[in-house]
Amino acid sequence: MAYLKVSGTKIVDQNGAEVILRGAGLGGWMNMENFISGYPGCEFQIRAALADVVGKEKSELFFDKFLEYFFQDEDAAFFKSLGLNCIRLPFNYRHFEDDMNPRVLKPEGFKHLDRVIDLCSKHGIYTILDLHTAPGGQNTDWHSDAGTHIAKFWEHKDFQDRVVWLWEELAKHYEGNTWIAGYNPLNEPTDPYHTRVVDFYDRVYKAIRSIDPHHALFLDGNTFASDFSHFGDAYKGWENVAYSIHDYSVFGFPSAPEQYVSSETQLRRLRRSYEKKRQWLDERGLCVWNGEWGPVYARKEYEGERTDAINEERYKVLKDQLEIYNKDRLSWSIWLYKDIGFQGMVYVSRETPYMTLFKDFLAKKHRLAIDAWGADDSQVRHIYEPLIDLIKKEVLPEHQNLYPAPVWKLSDRIGRLARNILVSEFLVKEWAEHFRGKSEQEIDEIAKSFAFSNCLHRDGLNKILTDNATLVAGK
Repeated sequence: MAYLKVSGTKIVDQNGAEVILRGAGLGGWMNMENFISGYPGCEFQIRAALADVVGKEKSELFFDKFLEYFFQDEDAAFFKSLGLNCIRLPFNYRHFEDDMNPRVLKPEGFKHLDRVIDLCSKHGIYTILDLHTAPGGQNTDWHSDAGTHIAKFWEHKDFQDRVVWLWEELAKHYEGNTWIAGYNPLNEPTDPYHTRVVDFYDRVYKAIRSIDPHHALFLDGNTFASDFSHFGDAYKGWENVAYSIHDYSVFGFPSAPEQYVSSETQLRRLRRSYEKKRQWLDERGLCVWNGEWGPVYARKEYEGERTDAINEERYKVLKDQLEIYNKDRLSWSIWLYKDIGFQGMVYVSRETPYMTLFKDFLAKKHRLAIDAWGADDSQVRHIYEPLIDLIKKEVLPEHQNLYPAPVWKLSDRIGRLARNILVSEFLVKEWAEHFRGKSEQEIDEIAKSFAFSNCLHRDGLNKILTDNATLVAGK
């Protein structure tokens, strides 16, 4: 078997035949996320808090077993049975080095990554390695695991040097693995000056290529993989590179401006949002990969009898996006494969030890809207509206929309800082306290809640993905 590579606008095999990658992201695994796994705040916070409550040994047991159970042979077999052929593997740099011991490789970081890559290859599934979290935070959101809304990665050369070093280590380790479709060096950068991201890509490209000339690179656009307009001519020096957009639609979230009915106006908005992200790339004949997209779904414990109707509406959005993608023969990776019931193709049963243990806490998180992703703030909106009004009153209009506007509106920024950073920080210890007094066996059972055998399937979503897995327009 030979490496996949980028040729013009296509991904091709060793014979030059087009390969369209269709799959999902394994979000919430080697880069845990609050809405996916049910904790508040950032991963580094809950890891520290759990160690404080149960001790280092038991804390490490939980997280290691969580990683083990989250994706196993049964998961790979199921994924392949849907007709999908590629999994994007997001990971946190902290698995490979410590902030207090930088540039010293932790060999155990490869333990689960190697295991899952090998499982996927056994089932004929390609993988794409995605550095989802970089030192200092490469973006302004919780999933860069920095605990702040300032992307410090762009302000400290040493953070960037460490990521270049890490990719050199990864390239050494995986250079000969042909089941890896490629490397995604940095997830969703948000560089307010737009030029530092391009300079960094040039550095990391050269560093990887000095070790691994074979694997394709998938480069995210700036501002959450949406903006390539400042990339200039740098791409002319890069070979075997695809460019990643993330094509989330507002119609797939609780904040949708109206009910989605597939009207011509709504379809136009879907297409326009997608086309704007890739326009710069199309004008230059470059290869596009949709690294993230997909709606979120209602849950009966929160939305009650409206749940099924809401989800059917979200499936409409999903189908209409896929129709657009099929016409372009687009490779894509939906977000995401597994979670606790909000967006995953499979999700942890509410009868499991984890979901039983955290039932009330999860309801509290939902009520307080402390997760940013798909938040429904209706129960606490009245608390934050006076703060929004104050800023609108006291801050000049031209100073109200700070980067990454327009992705973050003024109200979104206040929500990110007040709810998702401040309030969530106060709940981190409460999450960890649920483990107090648990035996190693009990901790293992809690982690095992995430095993495939303990998960339910989102059949509506999975059928749509299967129906579209090989459906493309003619060559």
